[in-house]
Amino acid sequence: MTASIITMQRRLSISLLFAAVAAIALPAHAQSDAQKQLSSDRFTIVSPFPPGGPVDTLARVLSDGLAKRYGQAAVVENLVGAAGNIGIDKVKRAKGDGHTLLVVPAGNLTINPTLMPNFPFDIAKDFVPVTMLAKAPNVLVASPSSGIRSAKELVAMAKAKPGTLSYASPGVGSGLHLAGELVKQQAGIDLLHVPYKGTAPALNDVLGGSVPLMFSNLPATMPFIKNGKLIALGVTEAKRSEAAPDIPTLAEQGIQGVTVTSWYGLLAPKGTPPAVVEQLAKDVAQMLAQPDVRERLKVQGMTDAAMKPSEFAAHIREETAVWSRIIKARNIVAE
Repeated sequence: MTASIITMQRRLSISLLFAAVAAIALPAHAQSDAQKQLSSDRFTIVSPFPPGGPVDTLARVLSDGLAKRYGQAAVVENLVGAAGNIGIDKVKRAKGDGHTLLVVPAGNLTINPTLMPNFPFDIAKDFVPVTMLAKAPNVLVASPSSGIRSAKELVAMAKAKPGTLSYASPGVGSGLHLAGELVKQQAGIDLLHVPYKGTAPALNDVLGGSVPLMFSNLPATMPFIKNGKLIALGVTEAKRSEAAPDIPTLAEQGIQGVTVTSWYGLLAPKGTPPAVVEQLAKDVAQMLAQPDVRERLKVQGMTDAAMKPSEFAAHIREETAVWSRIIKARNIVAE
């Protein structure tokens, strides 16, 4: 081998080495820039619902974590009204620099765009998904006076007497209403929907026996399940809940394809740089993994559910498509 060929090979090896180092260094550099940008100003975490609920809890978890992480003030703004649209609109109009963020429940992202005829946002175009924050299981419960003790018994009774069994929900178009519509579709049964204005009045009527069934958030019904005032027929998740492992899933009882979980997400305004979004997602995942934060979520019946921005975007698209089909097929219109 000639000296010139050896020299060329050495130069090539050195060039490849520099290229490999550069490829490794670029993401670190981008991350450093993102951290500098996030350290440059105060944060505003918008909660489009009142204080005290799960959205507010998550917003305050984020404000505490971001303030400690970046040494900047981080305030929570509860901008309530128009089914959450007032707060969502503020974030839509904000500068895309990572300092104004939106905490929002699933329904505003995946149900309302189809349910509301004049929905004022294009979720995919107006916002950048950062991460899912947390989720809570839902459960189908029955009043003891209904005589229903399992999902299989429910299906048998509904098929024997079509349209006579009713189920309560917190309102038309709520995720728990659509859970009922999904069960009707998947099980091939006919149930009568009885909408209420909120969970409390619906739950009271099921406890009183005037409505036999209800889809609800598991934490809201767990005390009544434990004392026998409600019968848990099944959770609407792919696997049993860690909080209630004795309650079977609907899938275990033959009702397939009903995965309806209450979840909450974090979004940024359009134009937020990808590196900033990725950094925020990493920061939030670390916050949610802290033992004290997990305990705060547990009080609200939630578990952390952090994911990558691309995974969260895909989840929003997929769930939106599912609810869109059901809303259109059932001709459901917002009240």
